[in-house]
Amino acid sequence: MHEDEITAEPVKALLAEKMLFQRVFELAPDPIIIVDQTGTIVLANAEAEQKFGYKISELVKMPMEILIPQRYHKEHVGYRESYSQSPRVRPMGSGLDLFAKHSNGEEFPVEVSLSPLRIDDELMVIALVRDISERKLAEASIKEKAKALEFANAELSRSNKELEQFAYIASHDLQEPLRSISAACQLLEKKYHGKLDAKADEFLQYAVDGAKRMQNLIEDLLKYSRLGTKAQNFQSVDLNPLLRQVLEGLQASLQEAGANLTIDQLPTITADRSQIFQLLQNLIANALKFRSEKPPEITIGYREVGDAFEFFVKDNGIGIDSKYFTHIFEVFRRLHNAESYSGTGIGLATCKKIVERHEGRIWVNSEMNKGSTFYFSLPKRVGKYE
Repeated sequence: MHEDEITAEPVKALLAEKMLFQRVFELAPDPIIIVDQTGTIVLANAEAEQKFGYKISELVKMPMEILIPQRYHKEHVGYRESYSQSPRVRPMGSGLDLFAKHSNGEEFPVEVSLSPLRIDDELMVIALVRDISERKLAEASIKEKAKALEFANAELSRSNKELEQFAYIASHDLQEPLRSISAACQLLEKKYHGKLDAKADEFLQYAVDGAKRMQNLIEDLLKYSRLGTKAQNFQSVDLNPLLRQVLEGLQASLQEAGANLTIDQLPTITADRSQIFQLLQNLIANALKFRSEKPPEITIGYREVGDAFEFFVKDNGIGIDSKYFTHIFEVFRRLHNAESYSGTGIGLATCKKIVERHEGRIWVNSEMNKGSTFYFSLPKRVGKYE
């Protein structure tokens, strides 16, 4: 191999490396500026010319501070001197809001990445400047929306509390005059039943029944409003003895309906004990109330789904049309008249509110004349208490 061939290879490699650097430098999508230790610009790419509004020939030999708003000049010199003491690849002004300045004086937010470059034992710094105006606008928009959402949530919470308080006060204050009306109607019925004509007896019965329904409605409304104001702290609750207590309270209704129960061994959960009692009581009572001509078959069980327990109460009752699957959990929503099925239309709304307070959800699957299955999920919350 000739001597000229030996020396040619490193030269070719150097030229190739230089051409590659130049190509990357010029095609970079962000401004790239190279400065020396004094902060003087020695080289800039086409994108820098485009972004800052200066020709490359104008930028070269100008101090880097020409591209920075005046109020940041002193700080920038400090950052630059600090970097020269410990040069390495790193973002400049990490954690700070940095701004660059166009030749027309317009400012825009930027991120700056720095990399050291040694040429003939002289330290140079490659600064990659990225315009983050669009990102800042997006972040500002997100913050504004988050602030609006926080305000809306606060207003909703306040409104809910006021509504609960109103429902409680209204229901409480309505009870006393209603008791008087109900007592008077019952006295009239007792004293004058059979002594007036048939129409009078019928009207008295309407008044007594209406007063009783109104009293039941007010009592249920009070219970519903107390779900937020009279809630208890969460505790460890073994559902098996709790369910036995629920069934004991419903024993007369179960026997009267001739119900058959199938019950799985249930888990221990972390919850408001009194509210879970009310939840199970309402769902089982519903299964008894909306039964078909056949004896009720009620199955109660659960399964584990990830970080939650998914419970179900299944029956073989009259079923629910799918178009009402969502509506039945609304307050005062009834699918049947009071003469056919008793109740105030608050039971399932109460169930929904209880489950949501426990950060779970409740839903139903049903088919007309084939029964319904009510599901509710509760987080496991192991060891967590309110």
